[in-house]
Amino acid sequence: MEWETVIGLEIHTQLATKSKIFSGASTAYGAVPNTQACAVDLGLPGVLPVLNKEAVTMAIKFGLAIDAEVSRRSIFARKNYFYPDLPKGYQISQMDHPVVGVGSVEIELEDGTTKTIGVIRAHLEEDAGKSLHEDYQGMTGIDLNRAGTPLLEIVSEPDLRSAKEAVAYMKKIHSLVRYLEISDGNMQEGSFRCDANVSVRPKGQKELGTRAELKNINSFKFVEKAINLEVERQIDVIKSGGKVLQETRLYDADKNETRSMRSKEEAMDYRYFPDPDLLPVEISEETIQEIQNTLPELPAVKRARFEKELGVNSDAAHILVSDRNLADYFETVATVSGQVEYAVNWVTGELLGRLNKEDKIIIESPVSAELLGGMLKRLASNDITSAMAKEVFAGMWNGEGDADTIIEKRGLKPADAGEVEKIIDEIIANNPDQVEQFKAGKGKVMGFFVGQVMKASKGKADPAQVNKLLSEKLK
Repeated sequence: MEWETVIGLEIHTQLATKSKIFSGASTAYGAVPNTQACAVDLGLPGVLPVLNKEAVTMAIKFGLAIDAEVSRRSIFARKNYFYPDLPKGYQISQMDHPVVGVGSVEIELEDGTTKTIGVIRAHLEEDAGKSLHEDYQGMTGIDLNRAGTPLLEIVSEPDLRSAKEAVAYMKKIHSLVRYLEISDGNMQEGSFRCDANVSVRPKGQKELGTRAELKNINSFKFVEKAINLEVERQIDVIKSGGKVLQETRLYDADKNETRSMRSKEEAMDYRYFPDPDLLPVEISEETIQEIQNTLPELPAVKRARFEKELGVNSDAAHILVSDRNLADYFETVATVSGQVEYAVNWVTGELLGRLNKEDKIIIESPVSAELLGGMLKRLASNDITSAMAKEVFAGMWNGEGDADTIIEKRGLKPADAGEVEKIIDEIIANNPDQVEQFKAGKGKVMGFFVGQVMKASKGKADPAQVNKLLSEKLK
């Protein structure tokens, strides 16, 4: 029997406000435990929540970016449940009237085709605190610093059919919230995480299977692994004559397994009701238009512009627009150097390679876009060779100054035409067998000659000039 996987994601995005959603307490990461939870966050007697306007603005930005319905009237509700890291005994969230309604996101699949994934809603809510188990033998520590931190929960339709599609969708949302600058998307700090609802059914069956919820996954790699494991588990259960239970499961990355956390069928009703301390949020057409006017150029539009106006190939454009800071960096390099092709090759090649090797992100690059653009300008003018450019880049990376300073300091100067011609004549004379092979039609031998010339010139020869002279002399 062939099986079909059905997946829906609930992505929790921490909004980049400086204060919490209903209080003035700080949202800064890494503070001493329980130093950033004020009386409002703890729900102490006599306090009242006050809605953070910036959180609403950020939610609307997201809604507009996915062409979703933005509710003109949005209501907050109390979601009642009891857990040690939920100090009030309820969470302020949204149920029937979220700020963002139905929308859609287009993802690109591995075969180059696209697929539209429906978004049911994106609602605002406050985060809970954090339970700490590692440092307390036989006990659990509670850190309430995160309590009250604003979240945007983005709920997809069950339109995803594989773990890879789920990752593609999650990455698209991650890129989008970073472009909009409504979240830093830092997965290690818990700013971007998801719950995955997974079920299987025989191929062709319309009725959905029983789903299990994989809770709080904060890595693209782990999302893919967890879903694949859960799909295998559910198929094995059904094949062995068992029944998949509706439950919440955790993914254990160390053991690479999912395990049951609690049964959904036995879970308490959350008893949602409108929060009596918060008025409905009225959102005017004027407000929506003002926010619309602040939206940046989004990834899909930027990618199309890079391809159409700058001539960037599709694969490179996809890489460059994956991060807003990277796209801005590339555009600055291209502008300063006046060389789009060089900018594409160096940013996606040498620069990203070095960043990945040192586990850095683009904003941590020791080489600014202006510095790299200046160096590529010298390269395009044939003031330095490709080999020299790599030496200059390494110098800039190590803080030795700009391209001009390093070129002058190291005495980097391409070999003149006469010197290169002399080297070529010697190499041709010393390699008669390879000359005959080339004349017999073995074009690959040209690479041998180019390599020998570059080696003999210690990288000072211009490859284009070398190829031209070799072609003339090997006729």
